[in-house]
Amino acid sequence: MIEIIPAIDLIEGKCVRLTQGDYSQKTIYNENPVDVAMEFEDAGIKRLHLVDLDGAKAKKVINWKVLERIASKTKLHIDFGGGVQSDDDLKVVFESGAKQVTGGSIAVKQPEVFENWLAVYGGDRIILGADAKKEKVAVSGWEEGTEIWVYDFVEKWVEKGVKYTISTDVAKDGLLQGPSFDLYKNMQDKCPDLKIIASGGISGLEDVEKLAEMNIYGVIIGKAIYENRISLADLRRFTV
Repeated sequence: MIEIIPAIDLIEGKCVRLTQGDYSQKTIYNENPVDVAMEFEDAGIKRLHLVDLDGAKAKKVINWKVLERIASKTKLHIDFGGGVQSDDDLKVVFESGAKQVTGGSIAVKQPEVFENWLAVYGGDRIILGADAKKEKVAVSGWEEGTEIWVYDFVEKWVEKGVKYTISTDVAKDGLLQGPSFDLYKNMQDKCPDLKIIASGGISGLEDVEKLAEMNIYGVIIGKAIYENRISLADLRRFTV
């Protein structure tokens, strides 16, 4: 069974989606993310992927109050990402109700800080963000590319205690054309014990079913839900 993890992306406290991480290609889906989160919970969803897009750009957490409101109004297991760049950011996010925190840019730019987070909080609470452009790591809300092969990057951090990774193929995100199955298969082959959470490009239920058949741990679904390609009722069979 695959973990179903709907996404709420935040800009100025509103639920939005970007296309391929482009802030100029923004669609606002709901002015109140708490309502969206409660709707997910009512449909039997247990988890939520909450992304602070303002924070990713500002390189510090901005939308922690939205996290706090969702955590207080629901029992969703929230993983939070976007702008978590310091020990203070991390503390605020955990204190605001996140169960897990995703660090991507920090693992590239300040690996000693990320390694300390793993040591202090453990691999069950710290998720590695491993987003890729043409199989190379992308950081800072995907505005920067690197020359680091994503598979080497992930393998290095697994050796240091990472248990979970969220990986998005930037080229697929928001296009509703299917996820990067090859990316996840290659990652799985390299790190068979890693709990891979696929993200980006989910176009319909068949994509979720294929990832489940591949024994991928989890899948983040955003635009496909908001554009009614997948109904919350469709997802119930994965959540019971």
